[in-house]
Amino acid sequence: MKTINKTYEIDQINGLLGDFPVVAIVGPRQSGKTTLAKQLGSSHYFDLENPRDLTQFDNPQLTLENLKGLIVIDEIQRRPELFPVLRYLVDTHPDQSYLILGSASPKLLKQSSESLAGRIAFLNLYGLNIFELGQESLDALWIRGQLPKSILARSDHASRIWRENYIATFLERDIPTLGIQIPAETLRRFWTMLAHYHGQLMNYSEMGKNFGISDMTVRKYLDILQATFMIRLYQPWYQNIGKRLVKRPKIYFRNSGLLHSLLSIHTKSDLQSHPKLGASWEGFALEIVTQSINISESAMYFWRTQHGAELDLFWQYKGQNWGVEIKYSDSPKLTPSMKNAMKDLDLKHIWVIYPDSTSYRLQEKISVMPLKHVSRIWDYKSGIIANH
Repeated sequence: MKTINKTYEIDQINGLLGDFPVVAIVGPRQSGKTTLAKQLGSSHYFDLENPRDLTQFDNPQLTLENLKGLIVIDEIQRRPELFPVLRYLVDTHPDQSYLILGSASPKLLKQSSESLAGRIAFLNLYGLNIFELGQESLDALWIRGQLPKSILARSDHASRIWRENYIATFLERDIPTLGIQIPAETLRRFWTMLAHYHGQLMNYSEMGKNFGISDMTVRKYLDILQATFMIRLYQPWYQNIGKRLVKRPKIYFRNSGLLHSLLSIHTKSDLQSHPKLGASWEGFALEIVTQSINISESAMYFWRTQHGAELDLFWQYKGQNWGVEIKYSDSPKLTPSMKNAMKDLDLKHIWVIYPDSTSYRLQEKISVMPLKHVSRIWDYKSGIIANH
C-alpha cells in the first residue's frame, strides 16, 4: 500500500509540539496514526501492542527517563496508567517531548486530560480524504470509507473483505481492550440495527424497545461507539427564537465504508438502489465538511423546527453564524427551509453541498458548492472562513 504524504498534519503536529510537551493523535484504528507518526522520524518508538515493547513498560519511568528528544508511544489506551508518569517526566525532563497515539477519544482516555492538563494537545485523524487522494477519488471514498487499507485496496471485493474483518476485530478485540465487557455479538447486532437509523433523529426508547434493552443501555452502547470514533451524534441548536425546535440529536456513522458493510452495500450500484442512498450521502458529505472546517466538534450542531424547516450543519465563528445544507441532487434549488434558516439563525452564509461539479449562487448569501471543492470554505493559512 502506498504511503500518502500528510504534510498538513505533520506541520500541525510540529506546531503543537512547539507549544505542548505531549501531543496525542487520536482516531479509529487503522486510520493512519502510526504511519503519520513514523514520518516524523523519531528514534524512540514504542508499540504497546508489541509484547516486547509492552514488557518494557512494566517499569515505564526506568524505560523513559534517560531518553531525549521526541518519544512516540503507540496504542496508549492499553496502558492508561502511563499518564501520571508522563506528567512527571515532562515536568522534570524539558529535553523530552511525547507523541502518543490512541484509538479512543479523550473522553474515554479521561486520565490524559486529568493527569496532563495544560501539557497535552490533541489532533484527530480519521483516515484519508479527498484533498490527499484527489477529486477523482470521491466515489471510492464514499463507497469504501476513509480508512487507508479500505480505500487503497486493489478492488471493491478486497476492500469489502478488509472492512468485514475490521469490524470483527474491533468488536472481538479492541472493545475488550478498552475494558468494556459487552459480548461482541451483542454489540454487533446493536451496531447493525443502528445502521438503519443513520441520518435520523435519535429515539432512545424506540431503539431500546426494538433491541430489548433499556434507554440507559442504549445510551451506554452509543457512548462506546462515539468514544471509539464509530458514530457521531450531532446535537440540536436551539435558542429562544419563538419557534418549537427539535431537541433530540441526530446520529451518523463516521465512516461510510463501515456503514455500507453493515447494510450489505458492496458497490455503487448496490448503493444507488438502496433506500439509505440519500442518508448515506448526507453522512459522508457532513463528515468531509466537518473535517474540512477547523471547528471544534462540540461547536457543530444541526437545526430543525417541528414544522419541518431544517439545516444540516450550523456553527458559530468569530461572532457570526454559518450553515451547510447537504443535497444529493443534480441541481439544488432554493428551498423554504434555507430561507427560514437564513432568517431565524441570522446566518452570514449557507453553503449547499452536492455531488456534481459546478458552483453557483442561489442568493447573495446562499451558494451551491460541489463536495470536492469544500476545502474552499476554510482558509487553512489564515485560519478564517474563506471568501464566500
